[in-house]
Amino acid sequence: MIEHLTIPRGPIELAADLHRPDAHDGTVPLPAVVLSTPGSSVKEQIGANYASRLAAAGFAALVFDPAHQGRSGGEPRDLEDPYRRGEDISYAVDVLDTLPGIDAERIGVLGICAGGGYAVHTARTDHRIKAVGVVVPGDMGASFRAFQPDGPVAGLDALADVRRAENRAGAPDRESWLPDTLEEAAEVGLTDIDTTQAITYYRTGRGRHENSTNLRLRRGDALLVGYDPFHLVEELLTQPLQVVLAGRRGNTGSYESGMRLWELAPNPVDLMVIEGAGHYEMYDEPVHVDAAVARLVAFYSAYLRIDDQVSATTRRGSERRGRQPSSAVIRE
Repeated sequence: MIEHLTIPRGPIELAADLHRPDAHDGTVPLPAVVLSTPGSSVKEQIGANYASRLAAAGFAALVFDPAHQGRSGGEPRDLEDPYRRGEDISYAVDVLDTLPGIDAERIGVLGICAGGGYAVHTARTDHRIKAVGVVVPGDMGASFRAFQPDGPVAGLDALADVRRAENRAGAPDRESWLPDTLEEAAEVGLTDIDTTQAITYYRTGRGRHENSTNLRLRRGDALLVGYDPFHLVEELLTQPLQVVLAGRRGNTGSYESGMRLWELAPNPVDLMVIEGAGHYEMYDEPVHVDAAVARLVAFYSAYLRIDDQVSATTRRGSERRGRQPSSAVIRE
């Protein structure tokens, strides 16, 4: 069951879909999970794949288009601002706080790819979020610093020139996230498996959606270059953490980001590595998504409840470093 919602966000609104269990009649408040999706994606894509499965398992799952993207409001369009992406999550929690049929004391977050970094960054300081799950989490700051061929400082100098030229021309500069076709990718030498799988997902009938423009406003790139989604995680992210990674490492950096997060977090619960899966195969390949969701359902079922045992576990985890995780790495 999907309910179309709008999320008030200051002067604009975010377009959202709330997935609920089909049999839910509203009499018993549900635990809820807010989904934070990959960069360039819209709510009907990866987020819907995970939200529908969480709803089938008994959770309310709220997925939304980020501000400036998809069907959400916000000008200029196609802006990928990591700080606003984090704020979007808190605005989504605001809605769940007052929505009938939702238990406001049992709200978690699930971040996928870039959304994983945004989810962690938000949960550090929004402690209405009681449990944090990530799937192939991306560190967009590290990625965009690595994208600068002459280093991040030279990259920021170049981006300053881009913005200056935008202001003088009176028109924003946009760049494609990906080549539109495999042929275009091959022409510029992008033939690695991650790029080809990203194009196959986002730019073909497999995962393409009309509201996903594949465009990014260049002025947002400077914000991404200076972004660290895991800043102060070791001090502030006291919530229990579930990490799900793809076992085949590629050029997305999500395996490395996930392991860094696992080591930094003061209260990690479970680390799952799905062998044989690639980053983009975690978006929609049923065998991999089902495995990830099964582990996430067990995690949220355990930690989106209010009792003294869970609260004590969270406190103990936040007080100690050099800890042993409650579950070893699981390879599926």
